[in-house]
Amino acid sequence: METEINKALATLKAGGVILYPTDTIWGLGCDVTNPIAIEKIYALKKRIDSKALISLVADKKQLKNIIGNIPDFDITSTPTTVIYPKTKGLNPNLLAKNDSAAIRIVQDDFCKQLIQIFGKAIVSTSANISGNEAPKQFSEISEEIKDNVDYIVNLRQNELMSTPSTILLINEDGSIKKIR
Repeated sequence: METEINKALATLKAGGVILYPTDTIWGLGCDVTNPIAIEKIYALKKRIDSKALISLVADKKQLKNIIGNIPDFDITSTPTTVIYPKTKGLNPNLLAKNDSAAIRIVQDDFCKQLIQIFGKAIVSTSANISGNEAPKQFSEISEEIKDNVDYIVNLRQNELMSTPSTILLINEDGSIKKIR
């Protein structure tokens, strides 16, 4: 795993896009502060850039750096992506029109270690062309995606992945709504 972390880390630092297994599904990722890498993901997915992308953090400390106060509910026991109304430190093209951002504390060991060593959040979006079904295993990822990323992580490629994360929305008034 150390070799894969080092290769993925070098790719992220160089402004590249990685194809990697997450705690939910196979994802496309890059540095959340690099607008060129983020645009590459939008182009690769053929996705309109008005649709926000999820960011992954390693722990509550990284989350606190982005959102300030952490809500008082469990966001770490199962893969749960939370849409926060206000953030800081994320590239504007990751945000929704209302400036909210979707962020998940990752559960996967590879992702957690990669993000900790990288020192900041990374983008995570399903490894598919927009509108197509998210791949549940590496073999379902299109060749178009595989051929156009900068690095493919060589872990868990035979594993059947789980379903996407639960998504919760925190409204401006602090109320919570389950989206998925």
